[in-house]
Amino acid sequence: MSLLVVGTVALDTVKTPFGEVEEVLGGSATYFSVAASYFTEVHLVTVIGEDFPAEYIRLLQRHHIDLKGLQREKGKTFRWKGQYDYDLNEAHTLDTQLNVLQTFKPQIPEEYRKIEYVFLANIDPDLQRDVLHQIERPKLVACDTMNFWIAGKPEALKRTLREVDILIINDAETRQLAQEPNIVKAARKILSWGPHTLIIKRGEYGVLMFKKNGGVEEWENGRREERENSPSSTSTSLFPNSSVFAAPAYPLESVFDPTGAGDSFAGGFMGYLSKVDRIDEASIRQAIIFGSTIASFNVEDFSLKRLDRLSEEEIITRFREFKTLVDFEHIG
Repeated sequence: MSLLVVGTVALDTVKTPFGEVEEVLGGSATYFSVAASYFTEVHLVTVIGEDFPAEYIRLLQRHHIDLKGLQREKGKTFRWKGQYDYDLNEAHTLDTQLNVLQTFKPQIPEEYRKIEYVFLANIDPDLQRDVLHQIERPKLVACDTMNFWIAGKPEALKRTLREVDILIINDAETRQLAQEPNIVKAARKILSWGPHTLIIKRGEYGVLMFKKNGGVEEWENGRREERENSPSSTSTSLFPNSSVFAAPAYPLESVFDPTGAGDSFAGGFMGYLSKVDRIDEASIRQAIIFGSTIASFNVEDFSLKRLDRLSEEEIITRFREFKTLVDFEHIG
C-alpha cells in the first residue's frame, strides 16, 4: 500500500544545550515522510518557496518520496526558530515566518485521490478537512494538531475530528483540547468526538494509546461504518469503554535535538500500518513501537541527519530491544 501526507516543509533554526544549527531541513511533513519511507511508498503534498535548497529536494528523492504534490510558489519557504533548555520535552518558539505557507491551499493530484492511508500533519484544521474532501475513500485517516489550532480554531478542529480515525497529539495538547487535567477523562472525551483511537505522545515518558472497543472504522458511502471487530481489543475494569496500551520511550544516552520526534513517530506508525495493510489492534500496537523506534533515532542528531542514514537492520534491532523493556513473567 502507499501513504499520503499533507503538511509543512520548513527551514529550521534550532538551539539545544548540545549545539545549534541554522536553516536546516525541517517541517512536520518532512520528518513524517522520511520516517514513513522506511516502510512504504510516500506521497507528499506541501509548499515551498523559491529559496528552498536543491540539496533538500535530493534528500527527499533519495528516500523515494513522490513529490508530484510539491507546490513551489513565489516567495520564501516557511521558517521556524526554536530553542530547547535541558527540559527537552518543551520547545520554546523564538520566531515563526509563515511566508508561502500563509496562502497554502493543498491541491491533491488526481493520482493521489485513491490512496487509502492518509495523514494530515499539523496544518489549519479547515485545510485538513478540505484535503479529506479531495480524497475518494480512504481506509484510514490520522491527523495531528497543536496548541495554536486548539486555542484559535477549536470548533473547526472538532469538525475535522469527526472525519478522522486516529488523532496523534501530545499530553499537554490532550488536556488543552478536552479542557480536562486528568488524561484518562480527557481521552474519553476526545474519543466521543469521532476518532476511534487517540495516541498521546509523552516525550521521554513514552506513548499512551486509548482505543474505543467495538472495532475499527472506515469511510463507507459518505459516512462512517463499522469495518471489523478486533478480537485483540480488550478492556479492563479501569477502562471499561476502551482498550489501553502504554509503551515506554527508548532510553538514550545521546539526545541532541528533539525537533521532529513526534512527526517521526507518526511517520513510523502510519508507515508500518500502510505496509502491513491491517488496522486491527495488534497491528496498531506494533505500529506504536515502530513509531517509537524511529523517533528514538531522530533525536540522536540535528535535523534529519540521523533519519537520513538509518538502516533496516538498525530499525529491527531496536524494535526487538523495545520488547525487552516491558517483558516480564506472570506471577505463579
